[in-house]
Amino acid sequence: MNPHLKQIQNWTELAEKTQWKVTKLAQCCGVSIRTLERHFRENVGMTPAKWLRETRLRKGAHNLKKGSVKAIAAEMGYKHANNFSRAFKKCWGIIPATIKSRKQPVLL
Repeated sequence: MNPHLKQIQNWTELAEKTQWKVTKLAQCCGVSIRTLERHFRENVGMTPAKWLRETRLRKGAHNLKKGSVKAIAAEMGYKHANNFSRAFKKCWGIIPATIKSRKQPVLL
């Protein structure tokens, strides 16, 4: 396994920098996609694609209190708000508007 990957602490920042793309994340880390997949399976328990999707949607959920669903979808790199809403519901089982209307903090 690539020892460089174990030293990376700022995965979320790297994910944002690479626009939430597995190929760009692997390039940024200086490894192949397959090496990145092995690292994630062993250390995170999921594929990098799933981790990127969940992390992106979790960040979006936390930002929903700051703006509209449409604005947050754009901020998170979605071209269309309905794509963000669909991915959000598939991942968390609820639509973003539900999170936006909650009084309690988001615990995703």
